Amino acid sequence: MRVSTPGAGARKRREQAARRDGRRSFALGGLALRDADGDVRALGRRAASAQPRTRSMRALSTLAVAGMVLAAPLFCWADYNGNPDVTKYANGLVSSHGFGRDWLTRVFVGATKQDSIIDAMSRPAEKVKPWHEYRQIFVTDKRIEAGIAFWQRHREAVAAAHKQYGVPGEVVVAIIGVETFYGRYLGSHRVIDALATLAFDYPPRAQFFRKELTEFLLLVREEAKDPFEPMGSYAGAMGFGQFIPSSYRAYAVDFDDDGRRDIWTNETDAIGSVANYFARHGWRGRAPAALQVGLADPTVAALANQGFELRKTVGEWRDRGVTGVDTLPADAGAALFRMQAEDGEQYWLGFHDFYVVTRYNRSAMYALAVLQLSERIRQELDAASAVVGG
Repeated sequence: MRVSTPGAGARKRREQAARRDGRRSFALGGLALRDADGDVRALGRRAASAQPRTRSMRALSTLAVAGMVLAAPLFCWADYNGNPDVTKYANGLVSSHGFGRDWLTRVFVGATKQDSIIDAMSRPAEKVKPWHEYRQIFVTDKRIEAGIAFWQRHREAVAAAHKQYGVPGEVVVAIIGVETFYGRYLGSHRVIDALATLAFDYPPRAQFFRKELTEFLLLVREEAKDPFEPMGSYAGAMGFGQFIPSSYRAYAVDFDDDGRRDIWTNETDAIGSVANYFARHGWRGRAPAALQVGLADPTVAALANQGFELRKTVGEWRDRGVTGVDTLPADAGAALFRMQAEDGEQYWLGFHDFYVVTRYNRSAMYALAVLQLSERIRQELDAASAVVGG
C-alpha cells in the first residue's frame, strides 16, 4: 500500500477546467464581470444600447473600459471586497505557488464569510465543559457499539493498518469514533468558507488559518478537486478522521491503491491515514498511555495542566508526592493533568502515547476520551469474541 500523489497532468487538467468554469468569476481578458448573484455585466465587448456606434465612440468606450480595469483592484470579491489583507495574500499565492489569478478570483468570489463559524471557534467543547461532561459525549454505549460494528465491517483494513503502521486497531477506530461518530458527522461547512472566514475574520488565529487555507488550495490543485466541493467542520477539518488540510497533504494515504486519497467516502483510506498519522508522530504502543494517580502532597497539584510535553520523569513525580506509580519505569517521561470529575478532581499522568494523541488534537480531555473509548471498544470486542469462540 502506498501514498499516491497525482501527476502534473492531473493538476494541469484541473487548472484548465477551472479556467473554463466562469461560475461566479470574472475574466479580465473578456472584460466580463460576474457579480455575487451570478448576473453578468458586459464591459466593452457589447454595447449597452442597441443603437449603432461610430468608430470614434467605440474607441472612446474601449479606452474608458481599459481605464476602469487598470484602476480596479487586482483581486475583488464579495465578502472580502477591498480587504488589503486578502489582496496581499492572493498575490502571494500567485508569486509563491504559481496559482492562476483567474482561478483564485473564482475561488474567493465563491467563498462566503460565516459568522456561525466564528461563534463556534469561541466555544469549543473542551473549553466550556468539565471532564465528566466532556467524557459523556464520547465514551458512551452507542459509540462503543458503533465502534465495534465499524471495526467488524472493516476488519481487514484495520488489521492491515496495524501491521503496516503498528497502531492498535482500537485506537484508530476510537479516533474516527470521537471525530465523526464513524462517518455520521463529517461536517456541514464548505471547507473554503470555513478557512477563508478564519483566515481573514478571526484575528486570534488568522496566521494559522491562512497557512491552512494555502494548504487547502494546494490540496485541491494536487488532487484535482473542485474547491467548493469538500465539506468539513467549522475549523476546516475533513473526512472520517477530520484532517486539516496540512495533515491531509502530509499524512493521508491511498490505502486501497485505487489511485486516490479519499478520506470522505473511503473508509479504508481513512483508516490507513489515521494510522499513518499516529505512526509518523511516534506511536510506541507501550502501556500505559495514561494512568490515574494520587497526590500525597497537595502542593504538587499546582504543576498540573502545564503543557503536554513530558518534562519530568515518573521518578521525579514520585519524589514530589505522586502516588500509584511504583510499578512504572522511573525514567519514563510523564506530564500531570487535572480532570474535573463529578465527585471532585482527578489527577492523571500522561505518558508518551498520550502525548502522541495530543498531536492529533491538543487537548488533554480529548486524548483521555480517545484512550478510554479505545479501551472500552477493545474490551467489548474481546468479550464478544470470547462468547462466540466459547
